[in-house]
Amino acid sequence: MKVLVLGIGNILFGDEGIGVHLSNLLKVNYRFYSNKHSIDIIDGGTLAQALIPLITSYDYVIMFDCINCADGNIGDVFFFDFLNVPNNINWQGTAHEVEMLQTLRMIEILGDLPTIKIIATIPEIINDDAMFDLSDKIKDSALLMRDIALKHLGEIGFNIKEVDSKNIQDIANHSFKGF
Repeated sequence: MKVLVLGIGNILFGDEGIGVHLSNLLKVNYRFYSNKHSIDIIDGGTLAQALIPLITSYDYVIMFDCINCADGNIGDVFFFDFLNVPNNINWQGTAHEVEMLQTLRMIEILGDLPTIKIIATIPEIINDDAMFDLSDKIKDSALLMRDIALKHLGEIGFNIKEVDSKNIQDIANHSFKGF
């Protein structure tokens, strides 16, 4: 099975970039091994519809992103299947708003939708001024999001080795360079 870990978000808008920062954190701090599966970890940024050919080339996608939740609080973490998005969750209020949701729905309509698992949080800082600082609540959320992803990757057949211990803010401060 071809697995994609995809980080979504705008790294210039504080917490909004958490998806990208988490994908970079996994890329820097961990190595993934499997005799059955391959894995790629990619910064999808705000490319949305431009990601369609990439997403459809995989069998299984784990996506890090920001969401909004009608009854949620800043920093809450959610893990769900795209085909079973809880009714209280939407992408309104994130800097990329519905573009990623629309992209996934278009792929679904085309019949090319791989299994998609979403690990997301409700951001605190979404700023129009360029900034790489993450709020304390999102730094805490990032740890839980990372742990959910690592556990899930283990469950689907990956062995995981930690090779570094950079923290999420260090990663965020350098995400613009790429990893």
